[in-house]
Amino acid sequence: MRQIVLDTETTGLEWSQGHRIIEIGCVEIEHRRLTGRHFHCYLNPDRDIDEGALAVHGITLESLREQPRFAEVVEELLAFVQDGELVIHNADFDIGFLNYELGLLGGERRRMEHCCRVVDTLHLARRLHPGQRNSLDALCKRYEIDNSHRDLHGALLDAQILASVYLAMTGGQVALLLDRGDAGAVAGDASQAPAHAHRQVAASMPRPPVRRASAAELAAHHERLEAVTAAAGECLWRQTRPEPA
Repeated sequence: MRQIVLDTETTGLEWSQGHRIIEIGCVEIEHRRLTGRHFHCYLNPDRDIDEGALAVHGITLESLREQPRFAEVVEELLAFVQDGELVIHNADFDIGFLNYELGLLGGERRRMEHCCRVVDTLHLARRLHPGQRNSLDALCKRYEIDNSHRDLHGALLDAQILASVYLAMTGGQVALLLDRGDAGAVAGDASQAPAHAHRQVAASMPRPPVRRASAAELAAHHERLEAVTAAAGECLWRQTRPEPA
C-alpha cells in the first residue's frame, strides 16, 4: 500500500472567500515504512495573506513573490499522489483548497478524490479518543511524538509529524528524520493504539506463512483433548471447533 501524508498552508481559512494555497508538503509511506521521498513547494498566491494565517505559519507574501503559481506545479503534484491514499488531518480543509485550486485552472474539472483515496486522521482520532482533544499537537502528546521543534506550522514539517502520529495511531512504529539538518527521531508505540485500529491497516500488512501441523503434532493434540475430556467430562474446544472426520 502506498500512502501520501499531505498538509497545506494557506492565505486564510476559507477557500470560498478566495483564499489560496501557499505551501504544499507531502511525504510517502509504502507498506507502513517512510521511503524518504517527498513533494514540497511554496506558491505565489497573488493575493494578501490574512494576519491570522500569518501568525500560524509565519509565511509572508514578500517571501513568496518569486515562487511558482499552482498551475506550474499541479502536474508534478498529481503525479506524486496518483493512485496513492492521501492521509490528511482535517481533510475537508486541505481537499477543499486543493479542489478550489484545480477548479481555477479551468478546462477539464479535476478533483483530488478522483486520483486517490483520502483518510482523515482527525476523524480517525475522534473515533479512537472520543471526547478528547485531537489536534495534531494533542496527538503528538498522547503518542509521545516529539514536536518541540514546531514553533510555527509548516506544510512539510506537519506532514512529517503527522506521518509519525498516523503510524502510531494505527499500531505501527516509525523513526523519522525531519528536514532541519539534524537527526530528530520520533517514534510511535504500538501498545498505545486500541486493537480495533489495526483493522484499518490489515490489508497493507504482509501475510505470514502458513505452517501445517505434522502428523506427530496432530496425534499429540488429539491425545491432549482426550485427557481433558477424561478429566473434566467435556471439552469446550471440541464443541466449538469439532475435529475433522
